[in-house]
Formats: sequence, structure tokens, C-alpha cells
Amino acid sequence: AAATAAHLDPNRRHDAVLLFDVSDGNPNGDPDAGNMPRLDPETMQGLVSDVSIKRKVRDWVDATRGETERFKIYVQHGAFLADKQKRAYTALDLKPKDKAQKTQLAAQDWMCANSYDVRCFGAVMGVSDYRAGQVRGPVQLT
Repeated sequence: AAATAAHLDPNRRHDAVLLFDVSDGNPNGDPDAGNMPRLDPETMQGLVSDVSIKRKVRDWVDATRGETERFKIYVQHGAFLADKQKRAYTALDLKPKDKAQKTQLAAQDWMCANSYDVRCFGAVMGVSDYRAGQVRGPVQLT
């Protein structure tokens, strides 16, 4: 009966709230406002964007497990996404510019198997000559 509990059923949507407190810090600066903290204009409480939370998860996984092939990070600061997709084509000996669905699905499967953030958050990998389609990850943040 425990295996059929609602919180263990992957076919059901699960919502959660992440609430945290920051003192004397700026958890998510706004680059359009001189890196000032993001604030809710009505309550003046700090806001943290979904992108910022994903970046924190990616950085933690990279710092703690980044040496393991299965935990590589696809979206990294200063890195070209096409170079990451090229790794899939090279590993699978696929030809660049091959637009066949079979090729793109093979590259997509490789990216999911080898990139933690693609498996977790999903990714759009349709740019460049090394297309790998689009993945919707199980973890969606708003």
C-alpha cells in the first residue's frame, strides 16, 4: 500500500513551496537594476527567480558531482550550448547537420543520460548543427 501513496506516484503532479530566509545577503540580484535585490513592489519582500534557483542547483551539483560523467551540467556560464550538444554527436558517432528524427532522438537520449540539468529541468537543444530536440524535465519552477 505504501508504493501507491499519492506522494510516491510519479504520474501525479506534486507542488511544493520553497521558503528560505536570507540575512545580510542578496540571493538574486537584478542585473537591470545595478544588481539590487529583486523585491515584490507590494510587500517589499525579496524575490528569487526560478532561473536563480536552477543556477544554484546546477552549481551545487557541478561542485559536488561534476567529475562524474552522468552529472555534467549542460547550461553553464560562458559555455556554448552547441559545444555540449556536439559531445553527444561525437560520443555516438553521428553526423552533424543530420536532421533525421532518429539521430536527434539518439542525441537527446545521450544528453539526458549525461547531463543532470537536462534530466531534471529539461532543455531546448535545437540550435546549431548538433540538434537534440526538446526535453521537458520533471522539475518545473515558477
